[in-house]
Amino acid sequence: MARQRRIQGKPTVYRRALVRGELVLTPSTLEAIRAGRVEKGDPMPAAEVAGLLAMKKTSELIPHCHIVPLTGSRVELSALGDRVIAEVEAETVGRTGVEMEALVGATVALLTVWDMVKYLEKDPDGRYPIARLGPVTVEAKEKRSEVPA
Repeated sequence: MARQRRIQGKPTVYRRALVRGELVLTPSTLEAIRAGRVEKGDPMPAAEVAGLLAMKKTSELIPHCHIVPLTGSRVELSALGDRVIAEVEAETVGRTGVEMEALVGATVALLTVWDMVKYLEKDPDGRYPIARLGPVTVEAKEKRSEVPA
């Protein structure tokens, strides 16, 4: 039997989650991103929007997740060293947390970058010897009765 956890008895409070994820890429791919030479366009803003959209769809993707009305969300990508870093924040005033929304947002954002640059990452056999997703981790969770200004 599958079911969602009952949350009706939990108090409605402010909740926030912060997630950080990484996508390792080759130096030449990162240079193409920085120089604006990716054939499909700039992957960074496209991936940030994809991450926001994915956060809103989390309950459709993860069967046991409740529908969470986000009261705030942020997806920020940056190219640092040999990787793209995603920092994703989700907020709600509700009865359940938003870490799954932030995890989905970060993962989809990074997968969007990978999709847009995969032609640059493939070796002659069609494999991805360098590209690597992860880790994607929950860096912070917050729950409090008062909503911050």
